[in-house]
Amino acid sequence: MELHSFAKAVLDPHWKEAMYSELHALESNHTWTITTLPPGKEPIGCKWVYKIKHRSDGSIERYKARLVAKGYTQTEGIDYHDTFSPIAKMVTVRCILALAAAQNWSLHQLDVHNAFLHGDLHEEMYMSLPPSCRRHGENLVCRLNKSLYGLKQASGQWFAKFSEAIQAAGYTQSKADYSLFTCKNGKSFTALLIYVDDILITGNNVAMINSLKQFLHTQFRIKDLGDLKYFLGIEVSRSKQGICISLRKYTLEILKDAGILGARPISFPMEQNIKLSNEGEILKDPAKYRRLVGRLIYLTITRPDITYVVHVLSRFMHEPRIPHMDAAVQILRYLKYTPGQGILFPTQDDLKLKAFCDSDWAGCPTTGRSTTSYCVFLGNSLISWRTKR
Repeated sequence: MELHSFAKAVLDPHWKEAMYSELHALESNHTWTITTLPPGKEPIGCKWVYKIKHRSDGSIERYKARLVAKGYTQTEGIDYHDTFSPIAKMVTVRCILALAAAQNWSLHQLDVHNAFLHGDLHEEMYMSLPPSCRRHGENLVCRLNKSLYGLKQASGQWFAKFSEAIQAAGYTQSKADYSLFTCKNGKSFTALLIYVDDILITGNNVAMINSLKQFLHTQFRIKDLGDLKYFLGIEVSRSKQGICISLRKYTLEILKDAGILGARPISFPMEQNIKLSNEGEILKDPAKYRRLVGRLIYLTITRPDITYVVHVLSRFMHEPRIPHMDAAVQILRYLKYTPGQGILFPTQDDLKLKAFCDSDWAGCPTTGRSTTSYCVFLGNSLISWRTKR
């Protein structure tokens, strides 16, 4: 029974086409079997989630409609057991970029279509028919054969399926980062890093990379995005000097949402010798502060210069006050001064590991605890940094 033959609720042609494409992929993958609900079983619900995918320049790439199961209604021990799934560490991403820049290796990006649908489902689960696909008087449900977006075990099942396939092809899983797989054959070396359904490949042998792409395409439905340019919202540009990463588009979005685009920029992220504490008037809308600091935390992926300031602001997430918000606005004005600043991984590099550490003594005015900062370099490339109390 083909569900997409009567999905008529959405009138916009872009979203309608996206829904048809999603339903067709689900049915082609044999994600479910249409059946009547057995006695004693309760189906979980589902919903459509719509998203417009943009390119790094802000233009529309495609309209995406995804059918998502209401996994929050699942019961542990009955509908699911294990939910853990590793994701790539940012320090691993930066290490690969530094290595590719120094060795002049090509960087390739792949996208897995409907990645979670490849995971096998071991539990007996039933789901309601998708919205806009239900007909009056019918009492039919979908018995799920494979994993679906929204299920608590979906991410773990997909990663297990992928790691099993890639290791069967001769790749070794890293013990430091389970999302990293490498293959060394004589002088040939290939590395693959996976972040949910985004795949990054590099190496010194183009033939092996092409062979890996072909293997992945036969195992899963893969879209080759070509040279790496946009990964997890990070803009990647390459030149003779090396590889540069930044979050310029993301930074401008933060400034726009905060209404700071017209503010006067400043050249420093925090007033010198400022000591934020639990004093001052409490913010009437703390959610706005928490959302802003959360976005700034993600921005530190490519902006080590604001790491310390963001670390200080994150201490007051439970009860933010006006002085804390003023300090956050100071960071935004600094970001307006340098929205495109990022990290450069140079081509001329010896790839020797170096680390630096510094700390103050009892520098926190509220707790009296020390604050320690460290950074790690791979040659001349900054790959890791952290500030903690």
